[in-house]
Amino acid sequence: MFDVFANIRLLDLLDISIVAFIIYRIILLIKGTRAVQMLLGLAVILVVYVASRVGDLHTLNWFLSNFLSSIILVIVVIFQNDIRRALMHVGRNPFFGGMTYREESEIIEELVKACVALASRKIGALIAIERETGIRDILESGTPIDSSVSNELIRAIFMPSSPIHDGALVIQQGRLTLAGCFLPLSQSRDISKTLGTRHRAAIGLTELSDAVALIVSEETGKISVAINGGMTRNLDATSLKKVLGRLLEPRRIKSKAGKQKG
Repeated sequence: MFDVFANIRLLDLLDISIVAFIIYRIILLIKGTRAVQMLLGLAVILVVYVASRVGDLHTLNWFLSNFLSSIILVIVVIFQNDIRRALMHVGRNPFFGGMTYREESEIIEELVKACVALASRKIGALIAIERETGIRDILESGTPIDSSVSNELIRAIFMPSSPIHDGALVIQQGRLTLAGCFLPLSQSRDISKTLGTRHRAAIGLTELSDAVALIVSEETGKISVAINGGMTRNLDATSLKKVLGRLLEPRRIKSKAGKQKG
């Protein structure tokens, strides 16, 4: 046993560490998405293939051999959205770029206040928050704006009398950048038929990117958050703040003003 470890070089340890890190990042990428179910399905097929070889099931083995010979193409087709999101993930800036913890927390607070206020009046809203993957190529049209994230401005944009209330409000790098954007609708059959266009657009965006989408239903006044093609519904102010804090991952760096107060 010790002879085996004696033959391991530092380069081998580096090689193993790199592969382990890649596998770990892939698991984090697909965690909580439908890709996990697909991956489990492929694992079952692989187990059946091994069993067919051991049990001399020639016809089944021939069929699965031909299928697995094209496994790379199958994986690319099945996981195309996840692969796209992973490639776009490389080299991107985080949502909070160069901000203090105090500024980050204020943005989340403004978003929570706006969503709760809109929900109380049953005013529909859809807010797309870019994280590390750019979403410019996904967005359709939209009115350019450049403003800090403000509860009052968000509420004004989604008022039914506003000319840009219909569509999504986009937040990039901690600023409001576009309003009235149309997002790609999800074609998934797993979505409940009770959900409307806003919810389908939110899911569609998060299937193609790592963005976070906030939805306020004008029918029920319920607040939902979409991420990675999934959705968490019926959030109140407290739970929404916790979800945003976790998804947007504000850095725990206090501002100078905060230190002076302490």
